[in-house]
Amino acid sequence: MVSNTLKNPPKPPSKPRQTLTADQLTEFNQKSNSQGLLRLGIHLSIMAISGSIWAITRTHNLAIAIPALIVYGASMATLFAPLHECVHRTAFANRRLSDAVAWFAGLLSFYNSTFFRRYHQWHHRYTQIPGKDPELCDPKPTTGLEYLWQISGLPWWMGKIRGHFKVATGQLQEYFFLPESVHAAVIRSTRIQLAVYASAIALSIILGHPLAMFWYWILPLAVGQPILRYILLAEHTNCSLNDNPLTNTRTTLTLLPMRLLMWNMPFHVEHHLYPSIPFHQLPTAHQELSQYFAHLEPGYIKVNRDIVANLGQKTV
Repeated sequence: MVSNTLKNPPKPPSKPRQTLTADQLTEFNQKSNSQGLLRLGIHLSIMAISGSIWAITRTHNLAIAIPALIVYGASMATLFAPLHECVHRTAFANRRLSDAVAWFAGLLSFYNSTFFRRYHQWHHRYTQIPGKDPELCDPKPTTGLEYLWQISGLPWWMGKIRGHFKVATGQLQEYFFLPESVHAAVIRSTRIQLAVYASAIALSIILGHPLAMFWYWILPLAVGQPILRYILLAEHTNCSLNDNPLTNTRTTLTLLPMRLLMWNMPFHVEHHLYPSIPFHQLPTAHQELSQYFAHLEPGYIKVNRDIVANLGQKTV
């Protein structure tokens, strides 16, 4: 097991989701369009600036182009974070705005928000429960080679390409978390998303830039995926296989740039305890809740070192 940074944590409450009082939860649950738009604006600005530098310098100044590509790729891959917040419909006070941003963020990060919403609902309902949590369908690494394979992002790419094709063609049998009532909506949303990609490729060819999608979307996203995998692997790996969010999830204390691009997702125990709390309230909630966490770690380097050190050990 990954060691806890808390030496003598207090006794956890018998009902973890009653740790906060009703008044505290009401205060933390306040959504904000302005907070969501501010964070989205910062995120997209980082993408626009780094992407522009990459586009301008990639053919003649690699010393500038490569760092710009890394920032651009990381900011594109971490659009998973606003997608995540918006499928919870907590990023904005306006539900339609949340849904629109979720779909747009999914488009750029190669997720489909309509599909992911149902997938993620089941993940929260059955977190770390074998046979029920869909995240456990992707096994955690047990060897160093498996760890590097997952961090590379290649399994993610293969899974996404296969998954989008299966959904677009109506092959939904394996997706137990999708009720029949949403099948048509998920298929339609995925087909529209794939049509957008096809249209973008066609337009780039017509305009005389046939490799534009590769240089400005596929390559940056491929560069950013290992960074996102490195982050997401920390959320539940080596945590308990039970329904207690105080032990089955990890919060990672990380630097401001990471918290910024990940929309405070590193405060992950807080989020699993109370998914209704918007991203901008999670740091404050952390102050009230963190004393009870079994897994609270000082950075992703520490978490991933521990994951590698514990490869092959059974999680209980």
